[in-house]
Amino acid sequence: MTFDTLEVSVDDGIATVRLANEPVNAISQQMRYELADAVEILREDRVRVGLITGSADVFSVGADIGLFETAQEWSTDEFRSNSRILGGAFDALETMEKPVLAAIDGTCVGGGLELALACDVRIAAPDATLGFPEHNIGLIPGLGGCSRFVHLVGPGTAKDLIFSGDLIDGERAHEIGLAERVESDPEAAAREYADTLLDQPPQALGLAKRVVNAARDTDTQTAGVLESLAQSTLLKTDDHREGLQAFREDRDPEFTGE
Repeated sequence: MTFDTLEVSVDDGIATVRLANEPVNAISQQMRYELADAVEILREDRVRVGLITGSADVFSVGADIGLFETAQEWSTDEFRSNSRILGGAFDALETMEKPVLAAIDGTCVGGGLELALACDVRIAAPDATLGFPEHNIGLIPGLGGCSRFVHLVGPGTAKDLIFSGDLIDGERAHEIGLAERVESDPEAAAREYADTLLDQPPQALGLAKRVVNAARDTDTQTAGVLESLAQSTLLKTDDHREGLQAFREDRDPEFTGE
């Protein structure tokens, strides 16, 4: 695949998707389609961990304002069809059975923040800028900025930041649960984190992600059943047997994903 708004590479099991749509990494119509294509690369078996990042100055400002002007001419069906392209990519990042990290430096607002919300772990620079300014054009965050955001920060904080359109820095994002980690060099920290995940059993990471997401979205009893079923599956894997043997032999395990 070739990309004009992204830079996509796979190196030793880590797939990096860098937003590269100068000057502000706006999510244009072309980037929507390219993000969907990039997700297919992340799905490949050679990829163990995904990393989404931007530039030092801007992660992404979200949708290009010109796109909303164009959308004035769309029917409701056309708008929903176009939204499904990007929404599908976000959903795939959230549900694929492998970790996806977001390294956030500079400005990360609107649809750019919604992209980060679809990832599993957000690592932000202390002075990064995050928020949802959609009310400035009479809209709401429409691709996870309400639905995913509330699970991380709670309904009161979600409504406060969406109502006000206030922008917060990385430190504040960490305080409210929007960013899991704060690092002076988010991309370097994300790569170091990704390297450690390469040493972990892939099936266990993938099922942990699925079960945690299910626990977020359903009742405790149902989530507990899924948790038990996932564990019963992992008990029969070669990686589990390798982990037991490595423990007994006092060595580091070598997980293969089998």
